[in-house]
Amino acid sequence: MRIGIRGHDIGHYEIDKIGQIMNTKKLKSVQFVAKKIISEFEITKGSMTPGMAQYINDTLRNHGVNISILGCYINLANPDDNELNELLDTFKEHIRFAKYLGCNIVGTETGALNREYVYTDKNNTEEAFQRSLNSIKILVEEAEKFGVIVGIEGVTKHVMNTPERLKKALDNVNSNNLQVIFDPINFIDESNYDKQDEIIKKSFDLFGDRIMIIHAKDFVYKDGEVRQVSIGKGQFNYPLLLSLVKQKKPHIDIILEDTVPEDLDSSIKYIEEMYKNL
Repeated sequence: MRIGIRGHDIGHYEIDKIGQIMNTKKLKSVQFVAKKIISEFEITKGSMTPGMAQYINDTLRNHGVNISILGCYINLANPDDNELNELLDTFKEHIRFAKYLGCNIVGTETGALNREYVYTDKNNTEEAFQRSLNSIKILVEEAEKFGVIVGIEGVTKHVMNTPERLKKALDNVNSNNLQVIFDPINFIDESNYDKQDEIIKKSFDLFGDRIMIIHAKDFVYKDGEVRQVSIGKGQFNYPLLLSLVKQKKPHIDIILEDTVPEDLDSSIKYIEEMYKNL
């Protein structure tokens, strides 16, 4: 496996500084959201060029780091057509420049059926599913033109909120340019926290062949709530996940998520030692 991190969990720096920090920690890959990471110039819609993208790519590669996923997390089920079209245009821009950044995957979650992008019971409806699915189809069609992959991530509070629902979306699109960013904890909430093994195994059974990136974090169930904690300090079954990675997905990028700088060393050590001892 190749351990990486979301760039904005490191901080907001000049791009060379991000590369230096990652190299020091022996991190190999980064989930990259330019506007959340780069401090030396402003990133807005329309500001990216092949030259800027190549500069970012070259600078990171000088430190042995590659962009494994370009993050463009948008609300694919936004019910406002004008807002949704603007969001889709932003994602399409990321698709156009991904290759210059040395990246083949542009990632997003699947949205909520409101403008605020918050949980609603309507996310479970067929209307929400079809609206998110239609957006996915539009983005995949664009990605096919550029030889880029759209990565979608299921979340329990969003539209594609179970492994089965995510699998249904994959089957309805039927394109190899649609793949999965797998964050098992995103499928865990207060109703199923005690069924995590089943969720992990089911996900690998349903769409394991489509998993391109894995997100890593940890959780505890306490006082009736699922709460995120630093990696190795919670209840998540890393031996199960990493054994499946070792068996089925060697050398996959595992991206640490929501890892604060003070927990970075212990998180890397925990995953590496667990993986080695399996």
